[in-house]
Amino acid sequence: MPPLSTDHNAKVTQPPVQGFFASFFQTLTDVFKDKGIVLMLIIAPIIYGFFYPWPYSSEVVNHVPVGIVDKDNSDLSRTIVRYASASPQLDTRRFLDEQSAKEAIWTDEIAGYMVIPSGLEQNVLSGKAASVSVLGNGGYFLLNKNVQMGFLKAVSTVSAGVKIKKSVAQGAYAPTAAQNAQAVPLQIVPLYNQTEGYGAYVVPAVSIIILQQTLLMATAMLIGTWYEQRRHQTSISGWLGRITALSTLSFLIGCFYYGWAFELHHYPRGQNMLGSLLFLLLFCPAVATLGCLLGLWFRQRERSMQILIFSSLPMFFVSGYPWPADQLPTFLQIVRWFIPTTPAINTSVQLNQMGASISQVATGFYALAALWALYFVLLVWLRWYNAPKRRQVS
Repeated sequence: MPPLSTDHNAKVTQPPVQGFFASFFQTLTDVFKDKGIVLMLIIAPIIYGFFYPWPYSSEVVNHVPVGIVDKDNSDLSRTIVRYASASPQLDTRRFLDEQSAKEAIWTDEIAGYMVIPSGLEQNVLSGKAASVSVLGNGGYFLLNKNVQMGFLKAVSTVSAGVKIKKSVAQGAYAPTAAQNAQAVPLQIVPLYNQTEGYGAYVVPAVSIIILQQTLLMATAMLIGTWYEQRRHQTSISGWLGRITALSTLSFLIGCFYYGWAFELHHYPRGQNMLGSLLFLLLFCPAVATLGCLLGLWFRQRERSMQILIFSSLPMFFVSGYPWPADQLPTFLQIVRWFIPTTPAINTSVQLNQMGASISQVATGFYALAALWALYFVLLVWLRWYNAPKRRQVS
């Protein structure tokens, strides 16, 4: 066992203990003195709010380049081609054979093509089974969907017209035949994203990831800086002051997203602004507390950036928003609940885009409150573990 120190003049330097308000204002001062923290915590999310939604400003993908191979060359096939060419979803090109269309897909000239087989009109008129083939590039999900839907609408419209003509030829009254062409009319009404735009779907969710990651990295960088300067130690009320200061700045950025960015791009709004503000009041402290915990764990300013910058995509994909959570591996279904964005993304979208009441998203609020309590308990434990310990001198 190593001998105890006998240097009676040795002293352990203790940092001054600050209270809540002193830590609050000191944290704000340190944030605005550090250009890197200001860039990460304030400037970066504002820039994201301006520029991230721009690529999706058209919302709906239209005029997708497609090909048509008409092997029938009949009146019916030309009608199908005409209706497909009139679709705003498609920008059609004619190909002489299917091999040429395939080569166009391989070179990204078109996103898919339709093959009208020979003898189509004859089969339809004789009452035989008839069909056309639509092939799309599955590597581009949105484009492939437009290829299928555009051709489907064109073929369905022509098919309904053929059915009506057959009924009229058999002696049916024209309006009755038109009504019977679709015995059960189908009307699809998207409730919360009426334009079915991609930007309105993805940006409100990704904005929560942006808020979390910028606050996490900025907080961990700041705590890492304090650790290197031996200024990280403070009282529990001091930590609460630090968390409140960082949360306040992130809360204001969140208000910028809800109050301006979403409105500028005309995203669906449920107008439950009070619920959204209450959500931010819980979400921001939870993330700031996690950032403090990670900052004490990393202990270095640069390490937080090196590690956290790669975590954004995994956090988004396990949140349950882009992919059903119950389809994830069991391990990820458990781990994802330790990340604030798991309850936060769906809660935010439900409040702000769908207009849900607070009681309807209470589970998300409870989860965020539990996460904040867990992070703070771990922070207090890590603060005690890293605190300088006085040794009894013999």
